[in-house]
Amino acid sequence: MTSLDKPTEDTDQTPPGASGEGDARAVTEAALFEAFGGVRGMVETVVPGLLFVAIFTVDKDLHLSAIAALAVSLVLVVVRLAMKDTVKHAFSGVFGVVFGVVFAMFTGNAKDFYLPGMLYTLGLALAYIVTTLAGVPLIGLILGPVFKENLSWRTRNPGRKKAYAKASWAWGLILLAKCAILFPLYWWSDTTRLGWVLVALKIPPFLLAVWLTWVFLAKAPAPIDVFAEMEAEERAEKEREAALAAEGGDPAPGRHRRQA
Repeated sequence: MTSLDKPTEDTDQTPPGASGEGDARAVTEAALFEAFGGVRGMVETVVPGLLFVAIFTVDKDLHLSAIAALAVSLVLVVVRLAMKDTVKHAFSGVFGVVFGVVFAMFTGNAKDFYLPGMLYTLGLALAYIVTTLAGVPLIGLILGPVFKENLSWRTRNPGRKKAYAKASWAWGLILLAKCAILFPLYWWSDTTRLGWVLVALKIPPFLLAVWLTWVFLAKAPAPIDVFAEMEAEERAEKEREAALAAEGGDPAPGRHRRQA
């Protein structure tokens, strides 16, 4: 098989393995839903932080708030396991809560429960921007395997690479804007105000970034299914060998000469 990054001369034609425009939109929607967890993933992201700030608002008890947030995160993972569903989004939520609990318990400052997540958001924003400037936009690295195109978009599908770059810029700038709101609140506001603002900013920026990603990719060329290409080439090779064998030929020329 050719390399996943091997350039093709005619980029205006529909790439091998690509589907029609309607199918491409459906595939894009399904891929985004899978990659970012859908409605359930968003709920699992919001609930622990919401429970923490709600309890802390009522009784200002850091330990109770932290334990409740961690407990509900673990329950979400257990539910996923019981339903034999993917747990990557629930586990990512647990890790975030665990780091938040450790920070808050270590410093004794309830606001530090939110600090690891805020730093992660800032790092992710920078990653989107830096990788795009480097020519390998992060959103393409995330969604490439989901679309079964791997890295073929880098040189074989320039229109798709451009769409990934736009989407990565959108993610990076939206997350930076979110950080520009949260970090001043972390420094100058109280825990409850920071917590409620953070909960309020969990879903809307995320939905905006996902929607923009869908818009950019829906207008882009369809992905090249490199797995289908490999399977097609393997089938063609087997058919060639079978045809040679049926004709009495040698599917591996030179073999008998080497043995002679």
